[in-house]
Amino acid sequence: MSNNDFKIAVLPGDGIGPEVVQESVKILNVISEVFQYKFQFKYGLIGAEAIFQTGNPLPDDTLELCKKSDAVLFGAIGDPSFDNNPDAKVRPEQGLLKLRKELGLFANIRPLKTYPSLIEKSPLKQEIIEGTDIQIFRELVSGIYFGEKFTEENEAYAYDVCRYSREDIIPIVHMAFQEAQKRRKKVTLIDKANVLDTSRLWRKICREIAQEYPEVELDFMFVDNAAMQLILNPKQFDVIVTENMFGDIISDEASVIGGSIGLLPSASIGESNALFEPIHGSYPQAKGKGIANPVASILSVAMMLDHLKLEQAANKLRESVEHAIENKYVTIDLNSKQPYSTAEVGDFIADYIKFSEKSYYNFENIKIGKSTIV
Repeated sequence: MSNNDFKIAVLPGDGIGPEVVQESVKILNVISEVFQYKFQFKYGLIGAEAIFQTGNPLPDDTLELCKKSDAVLFGAIGDPSFDNNPDAKVRPEQGLLKLRKELGLFANIRPLKTYPSLIEKSPLKQEIIEGTDIQIFRELVSGIYFGEKFTEENEAYAYDVCRYSREDIIPIVHMAFQEAQKRRKKVTLIDKANVLDTSRLWRKICREIAQEYPEVELDFMFVDNAAMQLILNPKQFDVIVTENMFGDIISDEASVIGGSIGLLPSASIGESNALFEPIHGSYPQAKGKGIANPVASILSVAMMLDHLKLEQAANKLRESVEHAIENKYVTIDLNSKQPYSTAEVGDFIADYIKFSEKSYYNFENIKIGKSTIV
């Protein structure tokens, strides 16, 4: 296989996952054409769809497919038939948790950026969020989600063990500091070190590693205060690093700052594997209606291109997404007066990658709410 040939495992998953992933594959096909790369797509089952077909949320052949691929493009996971059944022994989410663990995806990276034309969509005031640009590093394969779990037979009590080792913490902290070096040179560790021993270990290791990056400022913030500060003054953050559960909660909180959870991509990185997915859920209420926002999935493709060291294509893709957003060529969550469908947004972005300002789309008509093609 040449340096321009890449094997991509595609796991559409549940709910709106297949719809947004379809647009991402569309984008990759156009990038392949424009930049002369070759992407070989192979599809696998995961989540509720995999349970319905095989009884297993992560079939063995899906896991093997992912291990043999250069990158994994993932859609979404979850189904109401499991959400509303607390007694279900097998759940869609187990497939994703196992996949992260099996692939060694220890770092989940979630960028948060505000777009000027969408600031009015945010529940927060413009002067608070304008210029927000945060990168969140969440540890992904340890902590309370993967610790020992137990429920007493009569359900009188239950427990979940939160466990961290140095080996779990060191790699992601280095990644956070290395990213901060390229940005505004500030790392904030979010923890609960006034209560938790695991947080005190995180704090100790961060201090040790910070000595290797003297130009980067290290700050500490308890998670309850961080939840407030994200709303009061999100611009104070540059790079955030945190443990698994705190990262899950904080990144979802941060997602509403930009106006729509449908805008936010993520990358999950390991030593030899990488998975790219939107942070939104499966949104089953929107399934099959063509209203799902594909931008988060498409921006996850940009993170994939970065990972594959195809920076020129990644930059062009981000430029094309920003062009769509600035021209309000977006789905109903961002433009209720003149919304475009999931596929139409994907077509617009793909078209701009291919033709740029010579696009077939008449931008003046788009700005006045007509999607005329000339």
